[in-house]
Amino acid sequence: MSSPVDPTSEALNEAVQAALATVIDPELRKPITELGMVDSVSVSADGRVSLAVLLTIAGCPLKDTITADAGKALSAVPGVTAVDVELKVMDQAQRDALKEQLRGPGGQRGIPFNEAGSLTKVFAVASGKGGVGKSSVTVNLACALAAQGLRVGIVDADVYGFSVPGLMGITQAPTRVDDMILPPVAYGVKVISIGMFVTGNQPVAWRGPMLHRALEQFLTDVYFGDLDALFLDLPPGTGDIAISVAQLLPKAEILVVTTPQAAAADVAERAGAIATQTGQKIAGVVENMSYLEMPDGGRMELFGSGGGAVLASRLAGMVGTDVPLLGQIPLDIQLREGGDAGVPIVLGQPATPAAEALAGIAGQLAARPRGLAGMHLGVQPR
Repeated sequence: MSSPVDPTSEALNEAVQAALATVIDPELRKPITELGMVDSVSVSADGRVSLAVLLTIAGCPLKDTITADAGKALSAVPGVTAVDVELKVMDQAQRDALKEQLRGPGGQRGIPFNEAGSLTKVFAVASGKGGVGKSSVTVNLACALAAQGLRVGIVDADVYGFSVPGLMGITQAPTRVDDMILPPVAYGVKVISIGMFVTGNQPVAWRGPMLHRALEQFLTDVYFGDLDALFLDLPPGTGDIAISVAQLLPKAEILVVTTPQAAAADVAERAGAIATQTGQKIAGVVENMSYLEMPDGGRMELFGSGGGAVLASRLAGMVGTDVPLLGQIPLDIQLREGGDAGVPIVLGQPATPAAEALAGIAGQLAARPRGLAGMHLGVQPR
């Protein structure tokens, strides 16, 4: 048992400050002490801590989480007898300072993933046709990487058929700090989707220029912070969004999802072939719904076989570089159930064959080093 600490001692005040440094803002994923959110903190003679926290906006949806986390961290400090947390709101000058701290001088807008110093690996998950499980693959790969300790984000770029919030169990709306949007976080993954801005199941009926503007706003106005990997869940086919991604994120690598069926692989080939026109790389092919595992240990290939390998070979010949078949994901009712419940299978049922296949694919993506090509490291010979 820890020995009592004199409430008036410098040691207790230092312990309180150290405890506050462990309180992480749930949206910005940084300590509240670094973000200028601690307005004041004091310790009375009887060990009672009074803390005033500055919220970014008055209606911060996670204010209760911040209050609870701060109370828990401070209550664990030996010598602290009680904790009072008061919530205040940042003024405009404080918000401007926060935006400048996060975005750089002037709080400048732009696409940070295109900057010369960015090490974020961007994967545009594409498919030739709908119904191949592209969104489920995206969500599970992102969650698998986050579970490994990587910093991961998802942009649900399928504006007409958005489904990522439901698959991730997200019901919270993004927080807007002036012109900066803070994406909700689920399972350690930061997520933005047009589905967070519409009411109910309202359809989105936009033409090409509006689709481009929506994607551009997601990439410029949403603060993701420093990510190891960013996934974009693209709509099926080679339409406006695929072209916009190539323009807005020219370094994005295409990850093509198909089923084993020959017809599906033929259509998926077109989604990957866009790389020959845009100059993008193809990260690889993922074959979903590869087979159904039977009770006797056999496999039923409901959609045929070999489509993923054939597609990878065709794309390799087309782009002139190796295109790997990253993995084959079996049919699994628990994958569907997890999606309906908002709990990705890699987290909810990690021992299932489908989850293990997805984790294996994520492991291959994680093993790729964040690129340093062309980056100035500031090293000078002596």
